[in-house]
Amino acid sequence: MSDRYYRYGIIGTGRKYGTEGSTGFGMAHSHVTAFYKHHGIELVAIAEVREDNARMFVEQYNGYAHVYQDYREMLANERLDLVSVCTWPDMHAEMVVAACEAGVRAIHCEKPMATTWGDAKRMKAAAEAHNVILTFNHQRRFLDCFQCAKRLIDEGAIGKLRWLEAECGDMSDWGTHWLDMMFFLNGETPAEWVMGQIESHTGRTGFGVPQEDQAICHFQWKNGVRGLLVVGPGQNLGAAVRIIGLEGTLEISWEMKSVRIRAKGDADWREINTNEGMQGDFSIDRACADLVRALDEPGYKPMLRVE
Repeated sequence: MSDRYYRYGIIGTGRKYGTEGSTGFGMAHSHVTAFYKHHGIELVAIAEVREDNARMFVEQYNGYAHVYQDYREMLANERLDLVSVCTWPDMHAEMVVAACEAGVRAIHCEKPMATTWGDAKRMKAAAEAHNVILTFNHQRRFLDCFQCAKRLIDEGAIGKLRWLEAECGDMSDWGTHWLDMMFFLNGETPAEWVMGQIESHTGRTGFGVPQEDQAICHFQWKNGVRGLLVVGPGQNLGAAVRIIGLEGTLEISWEMKSVRIRAKGDADWREINTNEGMQGDFSIDRACADLVRALDEPGYKPMLRVE
């Protein structure tokens, strides 16, 4: 538990997911409840362009928080230590850079990181230039099923890693989780080459960003392990994420609260119970706690850091 006091602000509150008038997942509601679990964090300001959303948010979480329509004005006036950026992805870069330049100490931004490679690099450069702890909410790294899979890989339960594959509905929303997860499972090894292709005929969008109808991403890491992500309706690899080694296979499925393993000497699949599935704000609680730890302990590197 922290003994320090951190001034906390949020850019973009929206409405809570599933409530009347909501247009997204309302991730600010998950951020604030997660950060509020830590002593010494106070929500002092929010920036929200819709007055009705702002009013509902402060009434629910802190009736004394200052409300701004312009996030730049909030950053200039409030001397914030910690900021959540919970807007749609095409706005992330300008808001994160502005927060870095305003002297914020830590930023927890929603994913996907940005909509262009140039913006992603600009955000990282701004955080480094201003010594800001910048994290992104790829909270599934904290789920027991993926922690269990990573532990089994590191212990050599399936032998030397050789292939990872995953499936989901789109590249920019779910897909960014699975790409991040595959890098996590492969020890953050850099990619050596990437091949990709998309198909788009409906013109669909997600959170203001154009989305493909189908896509494939095939790549190889510098340690020789290969990865495959397939997205779009009707994809069926038989598991959400599959990890293949020279001596066995691990599978994580959408509906199961376990990791399946079939390794050397196994006559059939074994299930390792993990007590939780792929959904739930408990993983966001852990992600926010990890960032608070980085504020409390100089030099500690949070799991979701910008690198």
